[in-house]
Amino acid sequence: MPRKPRFNLPGIPQHVIQRGNNREPCFFTKADYHRYLDDLSESATRFSCQLHAYVLMSNHVHLLVSSAQAYGISQMMQALGRRYVCYINRSHNRSGTLWEGRFKASLVDSENYLLTCMRYIEMNAVRANMVEHPAEYRWSSYAANAQGQQDLIVTPHPSYLALGNSADKRQKAYRELFRKPMENQPLHEIRQALNGELVLGCSYFKDHVQDLTNRQARLGKPGRPRLKDTRGDLL
Repeated sequence: MPRKPRFNLPGIPQHVIQRGNNREPCFFTKADYHRYLDDLSESATRFSCQLHAYVLMSNHVHLLVSSAQAYGISQMMQALGRRYVCYINRSHNRSGTLWEGRFKASLVDSENYLLTCMRYIEMNAVRANMVEHPAEYRWSSYAANAQGQQDLIVTPHPSYLALGNSADKRQKAYRELFRKPMENQPLHEIRQALNGELVLGCSYFKDHVQDLTNRQARLGKPGRPRLKDTRGDLL
């Protein structure tokens, strides 16, 4: 089965996930987390990418990233993968693949879903019952976005900047988003879009992406596709 083509639209954020092969660890020591972030920073800068949110879990990573270049995110992930896998194999006396195939990504409607997606990413360790609050998990962008901790790898998105006219106001407004658990519907929408490598957004945004890319942006209806007659009309 051929690979599904990626969405590559400059300036539109993508929610990226990459898992360890067979769900095995991709981080083994604290130094590995630091090295991944260093390699991520270098690759993002090289390919004009901006990282808005991230979480590094023991066997997978989530990134929310945008790029001014059409293929910047794909190029960033390829370069990052090569650098980090070489480091892991050399440091831990291993060989072979580290990642489970190619990364998955979904386009994100920044006007309606970007902050929800940031929240989803930074709540990963809480949903995994590793911590009770995202502030307790070291390897995410929560401390930068919610508490103002310096994290040079994080670039605020305009939707985040619109939360307030000062850093303190933005951080306070952002923390308020975490006061209640996420509802099931946005969780389902985010996972569905990511697993299907589709689009997370409102209907208008999905239609717009389909018009731009001539690519399916949402899940099709279940069942066989309807047959067409010789003129191309649906039967």
